[in-house]
Amino acid sequence: MKTLAVLALSAIVCPSAWALKPVDATEKFLIETAPGETRWVTEAEKFELKEKHIDFFDITDEQDLDFSFAAEKVLAQFPTQLRYVAEAKPLAARLSKDTMRRNLERFSSFHNRYYRSQTGVQSANWLFEQANAIVSNSGAARRGATVRKFSHNFQQPSIIVTIPGKSRNTIVVGAHQDSVNSRSPTNGRAPGADDNGSGSITILDALRALLTSPKIAQGEAQNTIEFHWYAGEEAGLLGSQDIFRRYRSEGRAVKAMLNQDMTGFTRRRESAGLPEAFGVITDNVDAGLSEFCRLVIRGYTDITFVNSSCGYACSDHASATRNGYPSAFIFEADQPHSNPSIHTTNDVIGNVNFDHVEQHGKLVIGFVYELAFTNL
Repeated sequence: MKTLAVLALSAIVCPSAWALKPVDATEKFLIETAPGETRWVTEAEKFELKEKHIDFFDITDEQDLDFSFAAEKVLAQFPTQLRYVAEAKPLAARLSKDTMRRNLERFSSFHNRYYRSQTGVQSANWLFEQANAIVSNSGAARRGATVRKFSHNFQQPSIIVTIPGKSRNTIVVGAHQDSVNSRSPTNGRAPGADDNGSGSITILDALRALLTSPKIAQGEAQNTIEFHWYAGEEAGLLGSQDIFRRYRSEGRAVKAMLNQDMTGFTRRRESAGLPEAFGVITDNVDAGLSEFCRLVIRGYTDITFVNSSCGYACSDHASATRNGYPSAFIFEADQPHSNPSIHTTNDVIGNVNFDHVEQHGKLVIGFVYELAFTNL
């Protein structure tokens, strides 16, 4: 812990310490902005696209891979009614807004969480320690639950918590952990409180609350449960692509993936006189799983939803979809009313509504518990 504190201090004092190694301004990456539409760009050009709200997959590492399997979809039938509300709703009551606030205060205090920076590695290490403590304190590790880092060809690791069930069929909840200042990616201040500190701490506290269930902690669920925190999302869904490609190559049966990217901003809908609402993303997702999420929203949360779209490769659920896995993305609002301060120094904790974050936590708990005990 002291070592991490010294490293963090050195990063604050010396800007050159933020980047683990200099970024080659001439290095080119192959990106895909729509199906079949590719181009080579520099790192700087990637974030110029981000400024213009153009999202993309970075497929540089995919060029030599056989993607003939991509059209093969993992099939699953999702419930049309909720069966475990009486068991799972009390778990949702154990979510803690105070804990989520403390965690987000710490997580957004790193200078940035850029995937190629020293503070991006430090923030990942901090997140790993929190997840590891939750699993250890719950006793789930004694039943085979694990917390591990998933390494990439860049510095920041992704983090995966696995809670084994009676089958290898897997339910995934994911959130990206990195942040970026799109005008100064390597050294710029990027608190990323909403994008995506909010999603990261939402699923962290949902994990804690879920593991207070003896049935979950002792591995009695029908399906395996995983919580993912992805590295490098802002640079082209890098971490989630690596993970879902690996899972696909290994024949892993991911039956459902729920993405939580930005869970805390409500001000634009409030200013427009509109009710607080989730945004149910309808493009590049599984329609059946999205309909199940609407069912969970009605049964486990206290707010409504509106349908919305976010475009090609807008977040990590797209990596699951790309690899044939059913995915859903429930956003903080409809896109026109989402946070305008992302990728800047102004994405700060003061703009995060923790009542809304808690609603996302309730959604995660209902989603995981209902599917964990369902034969998919």
